[in-house]
Amino acid sequence: MRIDLEHKHVKYQTDLSKGLDISLSIGGKDNVQCYYAGEPGIRPVSTDQFTGSMKEGFSVNYYQAEIIPHGHGTHTECVGHIDEDMMLVSEVLKNHHFMAQLITVNPKQLENGDKVILEEHIERAAIDDGSEALIIRTSPNFSIKKNINYSGTNPCYFDVTALEYIAKSKVKHLLVDLPSVDRESDGGKLAGHKAFWKGERSSFATITELIYVPNEIEDGVYLLNLQLSTIELDAAPSRPILYKLEKQ
Repeated sequence: MRIDLEHKHVKYQTDLSKGLDISLSIGGKDNVQCYYAGEPGIRPVSTDQFTGSMKEGFSVNYYQAEIIPHGHGTHTECVGHIDEDMMLVSEVLKNHHFMAQLITVNPKQLENGDKVILEEHIERAAIDDGSEALIIRTSPNFSIKKNINYSGTNPCYFDVTALEYIAKSKVKHLLVDLPSVDRESDGGKLAGHKAFWKGERSSFATITELIYVPNEIEDGVYLLNLQLSTIELDAAPSRPILYKLEKQ
């Protein structure tokens, strides 16, 4: 199914039957996890009367899922993550289609061993003026990202100046293949989150973490469909889908 669209007076065409899924699922073997979330609990509902599994003789499969959105798989979060009123991400993400730019960065390793995305990495990428979403793939990009346990490993994060730079652009939605934009242990400062959601941006901006962008997907501009589970929390499991664009 091909459609035509126009953005910033530029006409594009894309094929909606060829979406590129950059999400990580929840509940599979060796589920990705972070912040000591442990494995998600996916199991049949069990009572004194039945066990909800056809393999156990029940008439249907009737399973329950215990998940932590911030710790299991791809998730999208809003300012409610750092606000005591806990705004709901479903209230913030009201639109689901965006012009998006995918870039690949090679984080800098500091003297203390930390790997950090700096402002200069974002500057060099030259964010397209029409991009409402920025997708950042870190290099090296091994498939182990799909099932790694990041807990206690001090994974790569953003220098606060990089997030301030992004916040000054027209980017409303940031998608990263990291468990957090902030350092795993930063004393509760969350300076990166606060910089990205500073001021009026708190009412519309989102951060999506723990994506995975395969190497065969090239850097460039895409149509992004950011699908969101309607869970009433500050963050929810999400499924970002990219569509290649052809200029007309």
